Amino acid sequence: LIETPQNHQILIDGGPTPAVLEKLGQEIPFNDRTLDLIILSHPEKDHITGLLEVLKRYQVENILWTGIKRGTAEAKEWEKLIKEEGANVKIAKAGQEIMLSTRPVLVEMRILYPFEDLSGKEFKDSNDTSIVLRLVYGKESFLFTGDIEKKSEEKLLKEEIESDVLKVGHHGSKTSSSEKFIEEVSPKIAVIQVGKNNYGHPTKEVLARLKEFGIDILRTDKDGDIKIVSDGDNLKILNPKH
Repeated sequence: LIETPQNHQILIDGGPTPAVLEKLGQEIPFNDRTLDLIILSHPEKDHITGLLEVLKRYQVENILWTGIKRGTAEAKEWEKLIKEEGANVKIAKAGQEIMLSTRPVLVEMRILYPFEDLSGKEFKDSNDTSIVLRLVYGKESFLFTGDIEKKSEEKLLKEEIESDVLKVGHHGSKTSSSEKFIEEVSPKIAVIQVGKNNYGHPTKEVLARLKEFGIDILRTDKDGDIKIVSDGDNLKILNPKH
């Protein structure tokens, strides 16, 4: 969840369960049932499930996603719900800018990936189609990577990806977070969104790589909810367990 100084509320992905509703309830006043924008990085079950519940409970003004086709029950329900929502639906493509504020400080989101319009295309595995976006607030920047893998990371090396906070790709899987990519992003803080899983995420390789670069690692399985607050000049981590 991103909250701007102008009270814009933006939600990126929803996790694998309806737990996101409880989390939103802790951050958004009870009588506020609207969200300015929800972004679905890619329609896999562990990112889309919570958003289905959000669409049922909240009035969503804008929706940004890739428009790709997936044959799963969740993906079909997503398409049905976004039609019913009546929100302004946009297809993500590199180069798009979402200007959230220009005063007193610049707040903007820039879409870096995918490079082309993928709407209507079918994918068996959509990880590498994930929306990658960079949020800039004053001097601070945040990179959100969805579940992109090394192949897409390689394509992004020529883009402006240097960021203070990195949302680590694909829950810390070894198929993401190449050395070159981490070096190019050069974050101070790496956030790994991960729960109990059978895949071994986050992997030892990725954790070692982040440590090697001296990056502060925060992970939801160990630190619980992670809250980072910025004034456009500095970052502050609030209440992680460690």
